[in-house]
Formats: sequence, structure tokens, C-alpha cells
Amino acid sequence: MQTPSGHPVESTSAARVVVLVSGAGSNLAAILAAHDDAAYGARVVGVVSDKADAGGLDLARRAGVAAVTVAPGDFVDRAAWNEAVAQAVDVFRPDLVVLAGFMRILGPAFVGRFAGRTINTHPALLPSFPGAHGVRDALAYGVRVTGCTVHVVDDGVDTGPIIAQIAVPVEDGDDEESLHERIKVAERALLVETVGRVAREGMRIEGRRVVLGGVS
Repeated sequence: MQTPSGHPVESTSAARVVVLVSGAGSNLAAILAAHDDAAYGARVVGVVSDKADAGGLDLARRAGVAAVTVAPGDFVDRAAWNEAVAQAVDVFRPDLVVLAGFMRILGPAFVGRFAGRTINTHPALLPSFPGAHGVRDALAYGVRVTGCTVHVVDDGVDTGPIIAQIAVPVEDGDDEESLHERIKVAERALLVETVGRVAREGMRIEGRRVVLGGVS
């Protein structure tokens, strides 16, 4: 089997991970750094972006990972784009789909196809401050502690069951940029750890609770 760009889909005993990115790909870079260790249990086999100039695509190609662009402007409507993204991801036969700085909402057709195996990161402690401005909203509210969340993707916006979280204190004098930079550091570490654990141990969803381990 080949990807849309003609690269062969590699065979591996590790969990097959497809990463969706929109920007520079710092979270992707962290996962790529980890996946070279056979003990990690996961390997990135494909990267998909909605932007042809996303830095994450270059990161993938330099790492020898197939990279594909599915730009919304190339499709007649959002539904057609969603279907195209789903097809692009499906080519790689993923065990796990990771949204790592992917800045578009995926529709029910995509979420349903990869239900229970798509995860996302968010720069706040969900369920507080969902949406595109989690860091700004936390600062505006005046919280003293915020953080980041890795959660399962469902049909809502940042509403899926929570897999893991880590707290980040809000320091006096923080602005959105300084706070977000500290959250990003925590987010990268949390995402790498979570992807590895899900790959090695499996996960099951019991209502709102995600259980890692003990999954055959």
C-alpha cells in the first residue's frame, strides 16, 4: 500500500500513529524524538496537515515520514474536506490518531471512523476553558493554576473523556505568550508520555473515565 504521495506504508510491530498538524509541529517533533526508541511502543507512520506550508510537514519529511496536505480550499465544502482528511489518514492504517496543534474541528464522519483512537491536546485543564483561546481565557478569569490536557476526541469541542492532565502555575506578571510557552513545555512531555502509554498498554473508555492498561 502507498500513501497519496507515493511513499510505502512501513510495516512495524509498534502501534501505528498518524499525527495531524497545522503549524510548526513542536509536539510532533517531541513524538518523533521518542519513537526511535523501540521500547516506546509507537511509531509515526504518517503526518497530515491542512496547510501546505506547515512546518510540521518538513519535520516529518526530514524524519523519513510520509507527509500529506489536505487543504480545505481544495474542496467544495467542509463535509468533502472532512471525508478527504479521513481517507488520507485511513491510508496509513492507524492504531492511533493524534491531533498535535491541529487547528480545525473535525466533523462526525472523521470522528466516527476513528472513534476511541483519536486524541487531542488542549492548553488548559479541561473542562475549564475549552476552545481556541484556552490560555487567554484562563488568564482573563484570573486562575492561579492552569495546565494542559490530553483527551479523547468526540463530536464536541474539547469535550471528550480526559486521558491525562498536568498543572502549570500562573505566575505574577504572566501574559498570554509567557504562560503559553510554559504550558507548551508541559504539553509536549505529557503528550509523548500519553501516546507511549496508550500504545504500550491500550486504553478503554468507561463513560467519562479513561483507563490505561489491562487492554489486550
